[in-house]
Amino acid sequence: MRKVLIVTYYFPPSGGPGVQRVLKFVKYLPQFGFEPVVLTVSDGDYPAIDKSLLDAIPKDTEVIRTRIFEPYDLYRKFTGKKAGSAVDVENIPSGKKRRPIERLAEFIRSTVFIPDARIGWYRYAVPRGLEIIRNEGIDIIYSSSPPYTSALIARTLKKKSGKPWVMGLRDPWTGFISAPERWFLPAAIDRHMEKISVYTADKVEIAWEGIGKDLENKYGRIDASRIEYIPNGYDPEDFPDVPKKADGKFRITYTGSMYGKRNPRTLLEAVKLLVKEGRVSSDNLSLVFAGRFGSEVKEMFAAPELNGMIDAREYVPHEESIKLLLQSDALVLIVDKSELSSEIVPGKVFEYIGAKRPIIAFAPEGAAAQIVRKTGSGVVVAQDDVAQAKSVIAALLQEHAEGKSSSGSIGNIFTPKEEVIREFERKEATKKLASLFTKILEK
Repeated sequence: MRKVLIVTYYFPPSGGPGVQRVLKFVKYLPQFGFEPVVLTVSDGDYPAIDKSLLDAIPKDTEVIRTRIFEPYDLYRKFTGKKAGSAVDVENIPSGKKRRPIERLAEFIRSTVFIPDARIGWYRYAVPRGLEIIRNEGIDIIYSSSPPYTSALIARTLKKKSGKPWVMGLRDPWTGFISAPERWFLPAAIDRHMEKISVYTADKVEIAWEGIGKDLENKYGRIDASRIEYIPNGYDPEDFPDVPKKADGKFRITYTGSMYGKRNPRTLLEAVKLLVKEGRVSSDNLSLVFAGRFGSEVKEMFAAPELNGMIDAREYVPHEESIKLLLQSDALVLIVDKSELSSEIVPGKVFEYIGAKRPIIAFAPEGAAAQIVRKTGSGVVVAQDDVAQAKSVIAALLQEHAEGKSSSGSIGNIFTPKEEVIREFERKEATKKLASLFTKILEK
């Protein structure tokens, strides 16, 4: 069996969607002829912790953890934030005015920490990675980003070992909605790091097609054949048989983080209108949100019209998150508002599809909308269209009250196509990755 060194910052006990992609690759790669060896960090400053995922690491997988210098504790002290608070939730541009101390801290972050705040891992990961390559007989290197420090580590390992490297990108590197706002010099350095990484990697593996379009827009000469699209997915083994709650309420659920331009404003405004019309109340509707939320989102939850309807929970373990989906009558997908909005495909959409519950997707016409429609998994609502959102929710509530939702098909909103849905299983994605590795090694 050939060996692949996987360089990833996000790995259990880290929680979040980025972990799932790599964790499932690790789970299924041996079935396709590749033994993974994981290089990650010990005691990472993760936005979310999910210790239950440690049990999901295959017992025979070698996981090597190194030290890392994490600057976020200093950042929290400098800005007066609570110890352990998730920095990203309050640090994504949202139009909200920041205090001078926060603006200064962000200037330091965007100027010094290039390509990201995990650059303190580089000095520890490179020598350990070279040692692993020598001692373990590694055949190929794979890195998962963000953070993009993982790509810099893997690029150096390729340069010093001569081993081929596949650079995995779950999001665009520079210029994305979550990227720091840098002034011209650090921005140029960051862009240079991205460019040389793209051209050095043997292949660039992307989680959604818009990442490839972004790279082509930045670096027009890039050969499209060097980019490989492998979508995110869901693992059927993660979905137990969970009964819905018997309280009679229609339950709409969102799982994941919300902050900045990714927020539930349109959904909540639609519900408020239904409340004013006397069509919904806490007696027949429950809105479940599980994840990490920015302060502006929490303010939306506190609206008096929604009293008794909002069930907001902090980040929950992945297993519990899946149960919440299965206990729901409908699921909410929200695509970030940005220049790449039409191309963004949030990883959670695939687990929503796997849960086989109607999806209300607040998204522009584009990639995410196409997947929802292609799989027959729900309805697409324009991101700011409160009237359409109100109409969809009212229709779902009406059919629920009439007992039609138990049939598994709600009008034209939810007509799941099983054969298409199966194409997005994690095992299928891993098969594609293994095939990519094989093609590179057998050149």
